Amino acid sequence: MEIVLVGLNHRTAPVEVRERVSFTVDQARRAAEELRTRGILEEALILSTCNRSEVYGVPPESDHGTGQSLSAFLSAFHAIEAHELHPSLYHHQDGDAVRHLFNVAAGLDSMLLGETEILGQVREAYRAAHQLGATGPVLNRLFQGALEVGKRVRTETELSARPMSVASAGVKLADRIFGKLRDRTALVLGAGTASGQVVSQLRDRGIGKLLIMNRSHDRAAEIAERFGGKTVPWAEWGTALVAPDIVVSSVSSGEPVLRRHEVEGAMAARGNRALLLMDLGVPRNMDPAASDLYNVYLYNIDDLTDIVRQNRQARESEVPRAEAIVEEHVEKFLSWQASVELVGVLEALRARLGEARRSHFDAALRRMSHLSAPDRERIQAMVEQLLEELLLRPAEQLRAERNLRRKIQRVEALRDLFLSGRQEP
Repeated sequence: MEIVLVGLNHRTAPVEVRERVSFTVDQARRAAEELRTRGILEEALILSTCNRSEVYGVPPESDHGTGQSLSAFLSAFHAIEAHELHPSLYHHQDGDAVRHLFNVAAGLDSMLLGETEILGQVREAYRAAHQLGATGPVLNRLFQGALEVGKRVRTETELSARPMSVASAGVKLADRIFGKLRDRTALVLGAGTASGQVVSQLRDRGIGKLLIMNRSHDRAAEIAERFGGKTVPWAEWGTALVAPDIVVSSVSSGEPVLRRHEVEGAMAARGNRALLLMDLGVPRNMDPAASDLYNVYLYNIDDLTDIVRQNRQARESEVPRAEAIVEEHVEKFLSWQASVELVGVLEALRARLGEARRSHFDAALRRMSHLSAPDRERIQAMVEQLLEELLLRPAEQLRAERNLRRKIQRVEALRDLFLSGRQEP
């Protein structure tokens, strides 16, 4: 009951390679079917995101070259030369494969530590493979365990609780100041990358009204249309500060576009309602003196970057707790795997002893023709009871073994000692 994993991720492959090995939903379904119909895997699941493409599987019991077969399959499936792809691939088996998947589900293997999206991607990959019928008892157990790990890490640690980008940190501040944002208005100055990230975060948090200002109206209109906002002419800058609760600025300017006296005038017109100013510009777009005004909260790019740095440190401090959860579930899964292996080995050993008993016992009975039928039955029952007792003690010792590594080693030793070289009938 071996588990194999072959894949690549952001640590082993640049984006130029990752994008060539990514799977669409249909491609993942087709690949899983091919792997099973061609006999490479008995169970198969493809996990593909922007940062990773991984094949998880259970190979046929007699196949010990599955890793190489999967590497070759990935090359052929995506029409990539082996020398281009194979250096980026990693290969894991059994415990290492289990630990890798659980780390992925926990957000410990993500480009952004504690990323929450990956758990949903793992869930969707498992759902798709399960619906296809490509998973079986092993991968079902494995991925259900991974989802449990991800859920526990999210609920029992702070690994995913703190924003890790300037945009998300700024919007989190807005949450703290105003509570829910559905009744709030945000004004975004500029239409560059930083502004777009904040607009996206605000929309995801359900901002009630979104206003976009930019010197280029066309660019402002493009962002407004994409995120469901409205444009405000740049010329109306003087009155635009009265309505919003949040103002985000990221424009190219050699001097502040928003000065203290302008903010002071706007606050008077607003009845001193709270105003959050996020200055993402370099050089700064907003006069630092505006922060002295009552109910004005001004954060510049350095302030937000410092929050992100503190959050990163806080997340990293949670890593040991997350890793402990992962290891707990790795041990739990491997214990289940070893128990299944033990049952299989004992059944195979019982069958082999039964074959030996029938062969030798029948030959012996033929030489003891003087025995009555009841005597033969009693002798046969005694031999069968003896064989069961011979199996019972090692089985109980193996089940009671608490050291998982030793248990697995003993199961393997039992298989090698009594079952190696056995020819199936």
